[in-house]
Amino acid sequence: MKRRAFITLLGGAAAWPLAARAQQPAMPVIGFLNTQSLDVFPFLVAGFRQGLREAGYVEGQNAAIEYRWAENHYDRLPALAADLARRQVTVIAATGGSASAFAAKSATASIPIVFVMGDLDPVRAGIVSSLNRPAANITGVSMLISVLGAKRVELLHELIPKTTSIGLLMNPNLVDADIQTRDAQEARLRLGKTVHVLNATNEHEIDAAFSMLAERRAEALVIAADPFLTSRRDQLVALTARYSLPAIYPYRDIPTLGGLMSYGPSLVDSYRQAGIYTGSILKGAKPGDLPVIQPTKFEFVINQKTAKALGLEIPPKLLVFADEVIE
Repeated sequence: MKRRAFITLLGGAAAWPLAARAQQPAMPVIGFLNTQSLDVFPFLVAGFRQGLREAGYVEGQNAAIEYRWAENHYDRLPALAADLARRQVTVIAATGGSASAFAAKSATASIPIVFVMGDLDPVRAGIVSSLNRPAANITGVSMLISVLGAKRVELLHELIPKTTSIGLLMNPNLVDADIQTRDAQEARLRLGKTVHVLNATNEHEIDAAFSMLAERRAEALVIAADPFLTSRRDQLVALTARYSLPAIYPYRDIPTLGGLMSYGPSLVDSYRQAGIYTGSILKGAKPGDLPVIQPTKFEFVINQKTAKALGLEIPPKLLVFADEVIE
């Protein structure tokens, strides 16, 4: 072989790996939009990543994730969602409530969207056309958390049947604040309780709300389903202990931190399901063909140690009903 031809052959061989790499498809990018911040909900991001792994995707290996956190400033969501749309991410995971879903839906009609929400019925809110056939470019997980307020009042009644005054702590910025209040009031009429509705949109207002509950001699407390209030779970647990106030929360992770009781679907599993749906879409599934997932199981968790600290004896009926009792 002539020397010039041999050199040309070597040069072509050296270029093959570069050409092969150039032909490899780009790594899909997932836009993760949330109303809160990573330091508040790292366990939910872990659940989402777990779902992605189950679908065959690992962040940093065969998929990338662009995170956008509103840090409880809901007015930032439209700009954050628009930024993800401009970047032409492959899928948007709109999490942390309906506000993220609305922002993502307004930002794009073509990029697939997977939501996680529990504050509104996605059909009645107009986010999807139906649960079984969402249509368009959006589907997700609907946790139905907000419609469980009456059940939480009933569980408090089972724990403290003689109580006549119950507080309901709300974030008035919630789009479904009136629904959660109405459910609690309906339970009030059915059980003969007085319900004091108190609003809080920041940590100082939470402190003020507990002072007001003490003035009104509330004997128990329902914490409404809301991403902001959940983000202040350490503060809420500390205040209920300080005021010796039995409280029930919407998510199971709060009793593990010292809260008394919780009733609702698993947040981590909901994010895991969203991760699975996101992976399915990356593989080619159409959002409109993926039914909106709804929880089939609700967890009732009791912290027995906290009950003892409050001087409460958990009735056997509640212990039997509980999915987990933390000793």
